[in-house]
Amino acid sequence: IALAGISAEFGVIMLLYLKQAWAERMANSQHSEADFLAAIGEGAVLRVRPKAMTVAVIIAGLLPILWGSGSGSEVMSRIAAPMLGGMVTAPLLSMLVIPAAYRLMRGRTPKK
Repeated sequence: IALAGISAEFGVIMLLYLKQAWAERMANSQHSEADFLAAIGEGAVLRVRPKAMTVAVIIAGLLPILWGSGSGSEVMSRIAAPMLGGMVTAPLLSMLVIPAAYRLMRGRTPKK
């Protein structure tokens, strides 16, 4: 459940940044296809550092759970392993798939 929540948050915030970057371009009367693609790139790049910091902190918290050897560590490591894998793949997917899907959903020509 935690991984699904974090992944959804990554996607929603990415969409907000993409929409904001496109709105700024629209305010400057830049409506071409190249401007639309530049806005998508700009919006996605703005999320790299915050997303990397979030992922690094969560992975740093999961590694001791994964490598732990105390009581209950067998159960906890089984929970931490998929979380760790998800925290590696979820940001990559949201950085690549969400901007591409946004581009496809907006259609071939950007809407004014």
